[in-house]
Amino acid sequence: MKKIPSLQVLHPWHGATYGADAPTQVNALIEIPQGSRTKYEIDKETGLLKLDRVIYSSFHYPVNYGFIPQTLGLDGDPLDILVLCSQSIQALCLVEATVIGNMQMIDNGEEDDKIIAIAANDPSVNHMREISDLPRHFFNELKNYFEQYKVLENKEVIIEDFQPRETAYKIIGDAIDLYRENFTH
Repeated sequence: MKKIPSLQVLHPWHGATYGADAPTQVNALIEIPQGSRTKYEIDKETGLLKLDRVIYSSFHYPVNYGFIPQTLGLDGDPLDILVLCSQSIQALCLVEATVIGNMQMIDNGEEDDKIIAIAANDPSVNHMREISDLPRHFFNELKNYFEQYKVLENKEVIIEDFQPRETAYKIIGDAIDLYRENFTH
């Protein structure tokens, strides 16, 4: 019988990196494909993708949703990222993403920033460089989705502001530093 070589499986949060060109371009690990009603997230202990819940409302995620590896947000989770792409991106796919802004969100009283980025390898959207390049209606959709998707759970979400890429760069840098403080020796 042939012996199977031992393999080391890397944890998506800790094994992948935020990318060599961070904070302007980052690696995004997708957890939830655009159009999904299921809230998946990386299990912090095992690194497996787990079902957190099915969204209580009839809303569908308006954008691909994930996180930036080796970052730590103020909510104690990896820093969230919303990746615009002309296609729905498969969960656990690593995507090269160009950062264009941030959505400042308060979720049940906690800061929960959402970096806004563009899939770098999608010619339908990769010409966008600034948050102002996005259609005005897109902001209305994001704000409506995130303020409403938890209403049936009796939870409050407030979208405070959409911020430029320079603000997003600082948030990413701070999240990289916070990760290093908490996870490297």
